[in-house]
Amino acid sequence: MKIFLDTANLRDIEEAASWGVLSGVTTNPSLMAREEGADFEVTIRRITELVDGPISAETVSEDADGMVREGLEYAQWHPNVIVKVPSTTEGLKAVHRLKKEGIRCNVTLCFNANQALLAARAGAFIISPFVGRLDDISEPGMDVIADIVEVFANDPEIETLVLAASIRHPRHIIEAAHAGADIATVPFKVLEQSMKHPLTDKGIASFLADWRQREAQIEPIASTGSD
Repeated sequence: MKIFLDTANLRDIEEAASWGVLSGVTTNPSLMAREEGADFEVTIRRITELVDGPISAETVSEDADGMVREGLEYAQWHPNVIVKVPSTTEGLKAVHRLKKEGIRCNVTLCFNANQALLAARAGAFIISPFVGRLDDISEPGMDVIADIVEVFANDPEIETLVLAASIRHPRHIIEAAHAGADIATVPFKVLEQSMKHPLTDKGIASFLADWRQREAQIEPIASTGSD
């Protein structure tokens, strides 16, 4: 399973990219709004320089004509730009039309397998089920991931990738991998948490303490030998 970063913060993207684990980035209007003063196009173009993989840029129009118009513009920014549209009938129309233009789409705000199947049939490159938001309303979000993966596996014509979105904690990442997701898009804080464990910290502290003790024992011997 590939790991994407879910953010529009360039510092976080640059840091995570330096780890060698990122395969792409997803953004949305809310994430962009958090980056005060940031220009949308400039930000997307900069992200394509930091990460060599799909970069999702979301449309803000509610009708298919507007989504297509925005999508055609976004696609000119870089070959890795993926046009992000919502799981609505207007979104399906936009995906269908953009697919004919050779433009890949990420269909977002997906909450069930029906939406995913129709998006795949319309020509979506990526479908993004929102795990955390389903969990928030007491529906098991990971079950939707597994359901979509099974539906897609039963139809050899479907090539749409399943991206687990709205990831809230490190366990979600592993659960998405177990469920068969192709991608998990993760907030930077969750990605950081994924590499932390108290036993790792304890082990490092123990190793360093033993090394310092060894160095302290060697130093007097070295001093004596030089007299």
